[in-house]
Amino acid sequence: MIKNYLKIAWRNLLKRKSYAIINISGLALGAAICLLIVLFIKSESSVDSWRKDGDHVYRMVLDRIYPGRQTSYAIIPQSFAKTVKQELPEVEESTRIFNFLNNGTFQINIDDNKYEETKVFFADPSFFKVFKSNLLYGSEEDALSKPNSAVLNETTAKKYFGDASKAIGKLFKQEGNNIEPNEPIVVSAVYEDWPENSHFNFNMLISSLSNQGFEQENYVGFSAHTYLLLNKNASPEKVESSFPGIIQKFALGDIERQFATSYEKFSSAGNGYKYYLQPLKDIYLTSHLEGEFRVNGNKSTLYIFGLVAFFILFIACVNFINLSTARSSERAREVGVRKTFGSEKKALITQFITESFLISILAMVVAVGFFALLLPIFNDISGKELQMSDLLSVNAILLLITFTCITGVLAGIYPAFILSSFQPIEVLRGKFKSGKRGKALRSGLVVFQFSISVILIVCTLIVNRQMEFMTSEQLGFKKEQTVIIERTDLLGENTRAFKNELKAINGVSKVSSASALPGMQNYFGISWATIENQNEPMTGRGIIVDNEYMETLNLKLVEGRFFSKDFPTDSLTVVMNEKAVAELGIQDPIGKRVVTPEGFLNANDGSQYVYTIIGVVKDFHYQSLHEPITPLVFTNASKFNNVMGLVAVHVEGTSFTSALDAMETTWKKFIKDKPFSYDFLDETVAAQYQAESTSRKVFTFFSFITIFIACIGLLGLAAYTTRQRIHEIGVRKVLGASVGNIVGMLSKDFIKLILISTVIAVPIAWYAMNKWLQNFTYRISSSWDLFVAAAFIALLIAFFTISFQAVKAAISNPVKSLRTE
Repeated sequence: MIKNYLKIAWRNLLKRKSYAIINISGLALGAAICLLIVLFIKSESSVDSWRKDGDHVYRMVLDRIYPGRQTSYAIIPQSFAKTVKQELPEVEESTRIFNFLNNGTFQINIDDNKYEETKVFFADPSFFKVFKSNLLYGSEEDALSKPNSAVLNETTAKKYFGDASKAIGKLFKQEGNNIEPNEPIVVSAVYEDWPENSHFNFNMLISSLSNQGFEQENYVGFSAHTYLLLNKNASPEKVESSFPGIIQKFALGDIERQFATSYEKFSSAGNGYKYYLQPLKDIYLTSHLEGEFRVNGNKSTLYIFGLVAFFILFIACVNFINLSTARSSERAREVGVRKTFGSEKKALITQFITESFLISILAMVVAVGFFALLLPIFNDISGKELQMSDLLSVNAILLLITFTCITGVLAGIYPAFILSSFQPIEVLRGKFKSGKRGKALRSGLVVFQFSISVILIVCTLIVNRQMEFMTSEQLGFKKEQTVIIERTDLLGENTRAFKNELKAINGVSKVSSASALPGMQNYFGISWATIENQNEPMTGRGIIVDNEYMETLNLKLVEGRFFSKDFPTDSLTVVMNEKAVAELGIQDPIGKRVVTPEGFLNANDGSQYVYTIIGVVKDFHYQSLHEPITPLVFTNASKFNNVMGLVAVHVEGTSFTSALDAMETTWKKFIKDKPFSYDFLDETVAAQYQAESTSRKVFTFFSFITIFIACIGLLGLAAYTTRQRIHEIGVRKVLGASVGNIVGMLSKDFIKLILISTVIAVPIAWYAMNKWLQNFTYRISSSWDLFVAAAFIALLIAFFTISFQAVKAAISNPVKSLRTE
């Protein structure tokens, strides 16, 4: 019997090819996109889930509380790891990771061949006790246990030594990494590569014992990513509750020396340190602190994508249900004949559900093909490396089976029960008409579909406008046409000559050296106080710059002046942003004297230098727009012989490529054995919003597909409506109706439904996007022009979709439609 049902179902599909193609393609595309979203969510949410004992590993992080604000850090003072392990029995092991090598970039020399390796960090000997990994070669005891020893992953070992097993005992030299002592480093172990779904990864780890500075007692300088392995029965909350006592016992002296005041006055002024734990497996999706290894993901984004997946599935099912119910009136005569010849209601229901299941099964087969076609595009915009083999996972297979069953039942059961209830005599007399209930259902489903579509269009427009705002001219500095040359600290005393030759390049208008540039995280924390009121310091960020920094970035001077070669005493002056002046609480800041407890800005014997404020620059967004503008203090690079790690070069005109080539030639003239490493300031600024940028691309992609699926359904309904009214269209044409009149008549009802969808969607989209925009300290307003644009886009898309069928019907020969009348 089932075989007979399948045979009839197959014949019906072949008989109505256009109906089958629309249904199968809509379902298949919906299923393929849903699979992509599910695999994307799985990839994002499984970061660090592969680690052994991962449920008991926590990262110790810090909220640094300032008067009226706070900043959260992923790095903390280096001495806490050892102290916490000694003081708290709940802590089984602790380890630190130091990222001091130009964001993990390391220059090495192997057999007189020079290389640049990335993802290189210093780590404690206890590293692999916390992060248990598969050892391939060497011994656990030797890994990182001695100064100047290193651990490689398998890929890095093969890259340099061919066979990973041959790497053990091999020596290499470090080149220009400003690490002392500059001794050869020996490979002590090789470990299996970590999966990419880790919140940080490494190619090489160097023992922290190689740098004596890492072992010095320091409870105030933020320097180390610190991880704790807790005992299996330990309570993280109990461990956290012990941190204030550890601060009181060990850190008070450092804090009081750092800020030149008692801890009581320091606290009463609104300052403080709050340490807490982050579960390892939660870091990637929930942590967005300063000093992160990478731009982390966002849990809210996954919820949104999950909701989008549900809507895409629902819209695909709605298309199927809509077309099935619409086609039910066409099959009424078939049902009448079957009933006349004795077919039972149960048999009819089974027949229609079988047809639905057949379409669903075919759609799932086609979905695999769509998945293969869309996978490279999706990987490109999302930055993921999803594979076709991911479809073989249990979750993916279960999802396909579930989707097939749900769509098969939902799309088949309504028309099956409706059609099987028809009275054969009424149907065969031609008195059957499609009921109002069926039409209302179809109209309601169309409204729902396009409500979702309008919401997605609004969200896409607002997300794109916010991204444009975050990288626009509103930042307060000029970022375009500016090259960042890295590792310029290697130039040493040749820095001035290098900059002078850069200035001589055709097209180069400004050159400046600095310790940091907007969009970077290497602004150092610092506190300043007026000479008259040293007990109430202002805490903020610091940057060391040369005399041309302001002009190169086109910063605006509010009062006073910037650093100048005409003033030899500028090594003991500072320039502040407006926020710093406001937090110091001083009027007429020019000429005011300030001091800082920071050792590197004071005399070698520990005595304090007195600095004079010579200028105030207008506040600008040197950090991302997620953060409010905080106090920023500029000190002059002349104090450090103008040797800085970065040089910014602004290029005018269209000679950008030739200017860049000339910069590389100039670099090689001064530094022959080091690669020319550069970046662009606008890309550095944009990199702060990498997560948002990826989300925007993925969201736009999903929105486009969702609207396309909705249009497939609308096209099918328009075709059905046209067929239902084909005789009416013929009569109207005979009576003189134009093509425009016919298109308007057929489009009118659908356009009304789209307008209703817009009215429903706009307030929902407005509420949702206002909640999303609250994630940004600086954001756009939800302007009504975006909602009007979304409504117009939806109407335009719908009109063109409907018009395709309407015009086709309007230009057809009326004789063909009326000859049977």
